[in-house]
Amino acid sequence: MEITTRSLWTLIHGMGFGGLYLLACSGAIVELWRRYSPAGRTPITAKDETFLRLYLVVMSLLAWVAVLTGAYIVYPWYRAAAPAGTSNLAGFPQRLLMSSASTIAWHSIGMEWKEHVAWFAPISITMASAVFIKYGREIKNHPQLRNAVLCFVLISFLAAGIAGFFGAEIDDHAPIRGGSAIRLVHGE
Repeated sequence: MEITTRSLWTLIHGMGFGGLYLLACSGAIVELWRRYSPAGRTPITAKDETFLRLYLVVMSLLAWVAVLTGAYIVYPWYRAAAPAGTSNLAGFPQRLLMSSASTIAWHSIGMEWKEHVAWFAPISITMASAVFIKYGREIKNHPQLRNAVLCFVLISFLAAGIAGFFGAEIDDHAPIRGGSAIRLVHGE
């Protein structure tokens, strides 16, 4: 049983950073709503506020790492140009998708959306983190600001979800392979 370095990086980018970010984002939405909604009856302690600040900062870092690994590590492998006369396009995912009428939309719609919409995730969560760091507990007293923070966290969640969906489907139809093999289990 083995995996290539490119497949491993794709896994780390998508399931590691991206999947973890989506889980963290859903937790942030719940916690922000639970603590800072008008119906929130539990008093907000300094410890709660510090935890949420740290949580949002770590989420911002995670979102940036996910997008940057996708843009600068995985995406160049996806766009690798096939040498002239190449008939087996398995090592050239973009060209493989574009070679068939049944899969070209995964590139022309899926990847084009993925490579643009994914950037909304770190930008939105960074904005929400910055506003929360500045206003903290006072967000509860400013409904428009609270709603803006919640909306930007939700936008970040949706952007990451859309990018993750397209990334998973594209990897299913034209996986990024290559690089050195990493042996996980040696056969008999």
